[in-house]
Parts: sequence; structure tokens; C-alpha cells
Amino acid sequence: MAEEGQGSYEKVQEELRQIDIYRDTPIRFLGYSNEVGEAFRSIVPVSVVRATYVAAFAYVCADALDKSRKAHKKEWPTCNDRSKAVAVAAGDTFLWQTLASVVIPGFTINRLCHFTAVLLNKTTRLPAPVRRWSTTLIGLGAIPLIVRPIDAAVEMGMDGWVRPLYGATAH
Repeated sequence: MAEEGQGSYEKVQEELRQIDIYRDTPIRFLGYSNEVGEAFRSIVPVSVVRATYVAAFAYVCADALDKSRKAHKKEWPTCNDRSKAVAVAAGDTFLWQTLASVVIPGFTINRLCHFTAVLLNKTTRLPAPVRRWSTTLIGLGAIPLIVRPIDAAVEMGMDGWVRPLYGATAH
């Protein structure tokens, strides 16, 4: 009986030691590549901005694949339970990452840079290159400030509205 408890304790400790490379390492920054692209939109061709979205979505897909693979490796009572768990893990991760790493922050930086450019164009006589670089620097500076609030808001939204639809508990 005591050995059984010790085994489960060790299993929990092992799970806690595992690092999620998509959320706990610098690979996480790939999810923010589109925000960097949006910040540079006034300076680089739009094809470069689009390429940053490709990189961000590749990151999203890789994380979803990783989470679904981990769900598949676990033991499940039935194949149907395994299939459901894999689908939920992949779908939940894909949706969370798409919202928290690509759509909401990309839109936020895009609009911040757009309105900054409009404001600078209407209120200053700075040369165009200075206005463009100022817009870019403001966009880049905002990225670290928006990450945690957006992540938290997406987590709350998923827990409150989306995850109950497929019977998942808080993430």
C-alpha cells in the first residue's frame, strides 16, 4: 500500500519535471513571430509579414501535434477514449495557441501600429522614415506588455466558454 502511494508520488514528480518545449523554452517566441512582423509592417514588404504568420502557425501546429501525441501515449480504457482525448488535446491546443499566440496579439499590434502611424502622420512633421521606425519600435515595445494579459484572457475564455462544450476541465 505504501509502495503504491510512493509510485504515484514519483510519477507526479516526474510529470512536474517535464518541460513543455512549446511553452517553457525560447521556442515559445516562434508563436510571437507574427507580432514582430506586424510591428515591422511599415518597413518591410507585406510578403515578409505574411511569412511571419506562416512561422507562427507552424509553431501552433507543432504544439498541437505534440500535445495530441502525448495524449495518445497515455493509457486509456478504450480506443474511443484515446481518440477523444487525442482530438481534445489537439483541438484545445490549436485553438488556444491560435487565439493567444497569433490572432489576438497580431491584431493588437497591427492596430497599435496603425493608430500610432496615423497619430504621428497627423501630429508631427517628422520625416517618413523616422515615423515608420517609431511605429515599429512602439509595436516591438508593446509585445512583452500584451503577452501575459492575452494569455490569461484566452485561458479564462477557454475555461468559461469553450472547454465546457467538450467536457474538458480547466487547463
